[in-house]
Amino acid sequence: MSYVDEVLARVKEKNASEPEFLQAVEEVLETLRPVIEANEEKYKKEALLERLVEPDRQIKFRVPWIDDKGQVQVNTGYRVQFNNAIGPYKGGLRLHPSVNIGIIKFLGFEQTLKNSLTGLPIGGGKGGSDFDPKGKSDREVMAFCQSFITELYKYIGADVDVPAGDIGTGAREIGYMYGQYKRITGRYEGVLTGKGLTFGGSLARTEATGYGLLYITRELMKCHGMDIKDKVCCVSGSGNVAIYATEKAQQMGAKVVTVSDSTGWVYDPEGIDLALLKEVKEVKRARLTEYAAARPSAQYHEGRGVWQIKCDIALPCATQNELLLEDAKQLVANGCTAVCEGANMPTTLEATKYLQDNGVLFICGKASNAGGVATSALEMSQNSERMSWTFEEVDAKLEQIMINIYHNIDDAAKRYGMEGNYVAGANIAGFEKVANAMIAQGIF
Repeated sequence: MSYVDEVLARVKEKNASEPEFLQAVEEVLETLRPVIEANEEKYKKEALLERLVEPDRQIKFRVPWIDDKGQVQVNTGYRVQFNNAIGPYKGGLRLHPSVNIGIIKFLGFEQTLKNSLTGLPIGGGKGGSDFDPKGKSDREVMAFCQSFITELYKYIGADVDVPAGDIGTGAREIGYMYGQYKRITGRYEGVLTGKGLTFGGSLARTEATGYGLLYITRELMKCHGMDIKDKVCCVSGSGNVAIYATEKAQQMGAKVVTVSDSTGWVYDPEGIDLALLKEVKEVKRARLTEYAAARPSAQYHEGRGVWQIKCDIALPCATQNELLLEDAKQLVANGCTAVCEGANMPTTLEATKYLQDNGVLFICGKASNAGGVATSALEMSQNSERMSWTFEEVDAKLEQIMINIYHNIDDAAKRYGMEGNYVAGANIAGFEKVANAMIAQGIF
């Protein structure tokens, strides 16, 4: 049995109840086979893969808070500090009812390689809670966030672990968390990113993941002799990533015709009205039914179905495992050219393989959605310098980081005889840097 197979068998046995984590580890290790085989004796002796797939620590804690009726509520909080070989742990806090330790581990594992790809000195971590901010008052959200940080503050710091936003955690939540961290510690430091602009936040952070997704998509198209201008794009999701991916796609001259949320999706053949989408989702925090009601050209559908619409480029920006094998078949049948992931692992392994086997250009999330964490690291730099860069400065750095990521993953795939396999390229390029740092620092 090969070293990769040994480690995979052990991980499956040990983490049988964590399907998302197992999926992420299997996807990464399978594509790393040629790299591992070339260094098998060395990596096996140092148990490099075992150390890579086992988090440095997993923190789980109770989060009690009081709702507006005076009732005490209790949620579970998590922080998984996965790997700090190349820098302090860095990764978002997800607030969603689906959150459990397996999902947080999967995200932290992916984050380790994603952060490595940015070229910036940041390690991988992830956290969150099964708390749902939807339908809660500002006071209730504040009560939860303050209780959450009252426990988490012991484990984080500007040079230790720097959490950020994720699903359910926006500027409001980060603000409440930062205020509580400052209140408890008495320290004003860059410990959380995604902060408001008045207290250490970075311009372009809100837009970064969506913008970065389009920068790497444009570079992919350009390097294959195509222009993104006038292409039809299907976007899933209607949160931060989807909104700003839509905005940048429209700025580049592409036409975005779909968005979705947890209850349904919209097809707008005239192109998504960005101002209306922002009003519905960012101001009113309402459902897409309101978008459709206000937009005569929009067709609203219950459930899922974004990927049945004919498009040139598909940008899944909602959540994990949202693009299934039948969706991939539909995209191929409709002549889709490229799929670039805005969410974390939104495409199943079967769907990814089908897209690749049928000639669709495919870039996985750890490369294509790295713009958000890259800009978070730029926020950390600004905090350390006590400086604030202009939007244009941050955006220019973001664009160059995303272009560099594309060429790094392209080169890595070519080096191992897998030209055009950007999943393998992303895993290899991310892994090599982390592995070399782990070996150089000894057993820890």
